[in-house]
Amino acid sequence: MSAVAETAPAGASGGQARTFFAVLRRDVYVTWSELPVFLAQVILQPLFLLFVFGKVLSSLGYTQNGYSDLLFPGLLALTAVITGMQTLAFPLVVEFGWTKEIEDRLLAPMATGLVAAEKVLFATMRAIIATSIMIPVGILVLGSIPWRWSGVPLLVVVLVLGSLLGAGLGLVMGTLVVPNRINIVFSLVFTPLLFTGCSQYPWPSLSRLPWFQYVTAANPMTYVSEAMRAALVPSVPHIEPWICLLVLAGALAVLMSIGVRGFYRRAID
Repeated sequence: MSAVAETAPAGASGGQARTFFAVLRRDVYVTWSELPVFLAQVILQPLFLLFVFGKVLSSLGYTQNGYSDLLFPGLLALTAVITGMQTLAFPLVVEFGWTKEIEDRLLAPMATGLVAAEKVLFATMRAIIATSIMIPVGILVLGSIPWRWSGVPLLVVVLVLGSLLGAGLGLVMGTLVVPNRINIVFSLVFTPLLFTGCSQYPWPSLSRLPWFQYVTAANPMTYVSEAMRAALVPSVPHIEPWICLLVLAGALAVLMSIGVRGFYRRAID
């Protein structure tokens, strides 16, 4: 049916759009009905990282004054990328592998590409919501957060790109990894993302460890973290925002291309 939808006349585009938004509304409704689970899943880890590194260690004198200001933008980046990745990777693996629930969506009157696009959009929306919730959480935990109204436009752009980046990573993992390997692969991906994504330190500060600076430069989340710092704490040394945006656009193009091809391959199988 999805193959038929892809060859349908242009007049059917309105019906495909209605189906697309109906599926999206269903996913949003399910998330809303499970809101406490959603919040616990996506906020717990960044919350404890913020509390321990930004509050506890600072209160004990183990971190320099102002460290929480450079940590907070990095945790926003971490929340956006990880939430987008988690939202898409695990459910997609399950739907393609055990439950075969994806077949119901593929039989819906819309193109196969729109099925993948709906999943990416939904994962991006969840990541944006989760990251936005971290702002009042940061105020609650730290008492105050670094904020510049003039940096809000850049912050919004980077938030969307970071959420899309996480969704792209999730799409690649969800379509290329077999179900019995997803936990292993996710652990192998998550740990490097967490510790080499510059969420806890600015990239220029690694100049005394050039080999590690090269490693972190290969992690696309680094550019989300650095652009967040450019938006909120520009006084902290950071990668130029235009470089971050350019790298993120390139990473998104590569990830989405690989992910969509993998989605089509799994859908046909």
